[in-house]
Amino acid sequence: MNITAQQTEFLSWKVVPARLDATQAAWFLGFEPHEIPRLVTAGLLKPLGHPARNSTKFFATETLEQYRRDEKWLARASDAIASYWRERNARKQKARRRA
Repeated sequence: MNITAQQTEFLSWKVVPARLDATQAAWFLGFEPHEIPRLVTAGLLKPLGHPARNSTKFFATETLEQYRRDEKWLARASDAIASYWRERNARKQKARRRA
């Protein structure tokens, strides 16, 4: 099953589990899966418990539901993602100029 089919199936569930992994959380919030670590780093998302750096992170569905309805949080999260890419692209440009 490809990612789009998995995402469509997940979003069609009537009852969502109490905790979601990073990919499911991204689908639930409308972000890309690779953006979830950036939101955690920015302090906008907090995983459940105290997971190790290299372990699977889970997020509370109830908290995600609150974020999903909060326009200000969504704006801050979107700004954090945009800021990350701006900084990353600026670092790449700076490295290219040196070479």
